[in-house]
Amino acid sequence: MTRYSPATTVPALLSDVRAFGDHPAVVDGDDRVSYRDLETRVHEAARAYLAAGVRHGDRVAVWAPNRLGFILAMLGAEAIGAAVVPLNTRYTGHEAAGILSRSRASVLVLADGFLGRSFSRMLREAAADLEPADGDAVPGLPHLRLVVDLDGRAGDGGTDWRSFLDAGRSIDDETLRRALDAVSPDDVIDILYTSGTTGIPKGVMSAQRQTLGVARAWAQGAELSPADRYAIVNPFFHGFGYKAGMIAALVAGSTIHPLPVLDADALLEVIQREGITVLPGVPTIFTTLIDHPRLSEYDLSSLRFSIAGATAAPATLFRDMVEILGFQRVAQAYGLTECVVATMSRQGESLEHAQQTTGPAIAGMEIRVVDEEGRDVPTGSDGEILLRGEQVMLGYFEDPEATSAVIDEDGWFHTGDIGQLDEHGCLKITDRLKDMFIVGGFNVYPAEVENVLRKHPAVNESAVIGIPDDRLGSVGRAYVAFLSDIEHRPDAAELTAFCRERLANFKVPAEFVIVEDFPRVATGKILKAELRRLA
Repeated sequence: MTRYSPATTVPALLSDVRAFGDHPAVVDGDDRVSYRDLETRVHEAARAYLAAGVRHGDRVAVWAPNRLGFILAMLGAEAIGAAVVPLNTRYTGHEAAGILSRSRASVLVLADGFLGRSFSRMLREAAADLEPADGDAVPGLPHLRLVVDLDGRAGDGGTDWRSFLDAGRSIDDETLRRALDAVSPDDVIDILYTSGTTGIPKGVMSAQRQTLGVARAWAQGAELSPADRYAIVNPFFHGFGYKAGMIAALVAGSTIHPLPVLDADALLEVIQREGITVLPGVPTIFTTLIDHPRLSEYDLSSLRFSIAGATAAPATLFRDMVEILGFQRVAQAYGLTECVVATMSRQGESLEHAQQTTGPAIAGMEIRVVDEEGRDVPTGSDGEILLRGEQVMLGYFEDPEATSAVIDEDGWFHTGDIGQLDEHGCLKITDRLKDMFIVGGFNVYPAEVENVLRKHPAVNESAVIGIPDDRLGSVGRAYVAFLSDIEHRPDAAELTAFCRERLANFKVPAEFVIVEDFPRVATGKILKAELRRLA
């Protein structure tokens, strides 16, 4: 039976899993790091952070795709008690600058040039609007002292990863040991930003014990072991790829195979070459593989376990994943940024029931489904999903008002999602109270998109909803009303270009519908439910 690390801090985890010795911890192309060497490599990064002035409680941002460097950058900061702020690789410079400003991150580690985009240039151009001052590593972000590029130099005031690590050699063993020993289970380990209904990013804080605890629960539910080779396509900047991916693999001694993008050919080759056993992800990953014209040419017989989650799945997907892709077990889970894993399919669950429900609450978590008055609804009836337990966030970073709005005085987190519990205590998601929709596994909050559209000189008002999409699950549709006195009415292409300059690509509406007015309630509020019904 697999022993899962009981560690409640990253330094303890690294020390614990060292026992796996020469077993590979990470395989990233030609880079192969054993569990014996992982702790040494992470400590090397930790020394570099200390040499750069990062201290316990500081924030370190990472803006990079799935790769070994991301793992080392993240764990190195967490090992000395800094909180990591991951940034979505699809962010524009404006989005990244906003989160760096709000979190007051002191160091940014990035992969400049990923997908042909210069993160450092985008950031500098956007941050210049934030009252630049002389001496800032990035003018306009006074708290950001250093930018580190995993591959080369990050422009003026930046350094490369190798030079960053070399500077860490000045930190002696005793200084490092004191920093590692100072980390406690209740320290904030990460701040994951989510925009929410207001369109203003809120930083979801988790403790060291929580991130490791949720990873351990996921590993147990997936029956991870050192025999597993885990291909992680889900981004490390997202809880799915980070906590249910990277950290879950580490607590079980599994081997991590990071993949920077969803490239069907590359993924099929990795599965065949490395004998991948575990491959969770959003339905888009599996429909892309199932539809691949040369699927039959690849040996996928190693595939053991998958979770197809984060967005609505086609009705036949689970059966196709077993019968076409060859997975031995396909499951579901339910979670949010504020509680990354709350439920998970039971071991031995039938395929039909696993597709219909997300399973019961994981250990240490409670679920209620309540009506508008906060009363529990009968089994099989819809209501809002409430969560309470060990894995619910500590709160929103420096935002007690927003925290108290979603976590009541009894500790119940009000998710805004609608669901029902069946006779087995398994949760079925049926709708969302909030307007949020999911595009290819990424949350899109209409208020954020509407706030951007409001800045267009011709736009008077807009309303954004999610509409079904065969490939991505959902995409955005924006209903737009123009000001009455404008001379030029922009078309969809112009509105799309305007949004692309300010929003990550998955947030940009796929469609624009020009309207003279909207369906409204008596108070004037737009009836989005009516727009969704019409769509």
